[in-house]
Amino acid sequence: MTTDTDQPQGRAAGDEGAGEPALTVDELAARAGLTVRTVRFYGTRGLLPPPVIGPRRVGRYGREHLARLELIEELQQQGMTLAAIERYLERLPPDVSARDLAVHRAVVSTWAPDAVETVGREELVRRAGRALDDDDIERLAAMGVIRSGDGDAHRVDLALFRLGVRLLDMPLSQESIVAAREVLLGHSRQAARELSELLRGETAQRDARDVRSLSADMQPLVVQALLTAFQRSLKEELGVWLDRASADGAAGTGTAGATGTAGTTGAAQG
Repeated sequence: MTTDTDQPQGRAAGDEGAGEPALTVDELAARAGLTVRTVRFYGTRGLLPPPVIGPRRVGRYGREHLARLELIEELQQQGMTLAAIERYLERLPPDVSARDLAVHRAVVSTWAPDAVETVGREELVRRAGRALDDDDIERLAAMGVIRSGDGDAHRVDLALFRLGVRLLDMPLSQESIVAAREVLLGHSRQAARELSELLRGETAQRDARDVRSLSADMQPLVVQALLTAFQRSLKEELGVWLDRASADGAAGTGTAGATGTAGTTGAAQG
């Protein structure tokens, strides 16, 4: 087993939530689709926070480490140098969460051109950083992340692949994931259509060069606004749902308790 004894102790790997798996450097590298050497190199450059040193002096990594590695890889794919990535990461809050890092990565990935590659099964597994059985391949295809071709060849949507692999471990049925995808695609197309019409009306009387300039300037602002608005709305909706579920659970417990008390009283009177 690989150990990390040369790095100082960091924040707990499981801070992001109860039951979070504590990963060794080998497991972290596999999840990120990188080599251990690359992960260690990022650590020495200060791009990756140090692990928690656990029993037997084994370094443990958590969800925020994986999210940061994914962001670093996305920034590199956009052509940023390591020095530029260092400056980018330095501007992030020191306690940035895995969820916020994922939002940053989503914003960055929107500027990448649509990238679809044809790869074999072995390369698909390497990029996933985990084993993929036939059922996993079928689920990824149902999500629209990959399209199976001849033999072991698969056309992979690189922008969605990591997200699709992560969804494989979520306790959701394939039907729910596909339905959620349709909801997101439908609403995003509608939002894009309405925003385009709004901008078209605003720029109708302007020079073509001004229109192109405005479009280029507006794109990052619109994407960030949509992500922020959706994140906040989803948080509110989930909060309402969880509060309602907690209230229903408490009410059920209270009803059961009252029923039990009534039954006991009736038995005593009898």
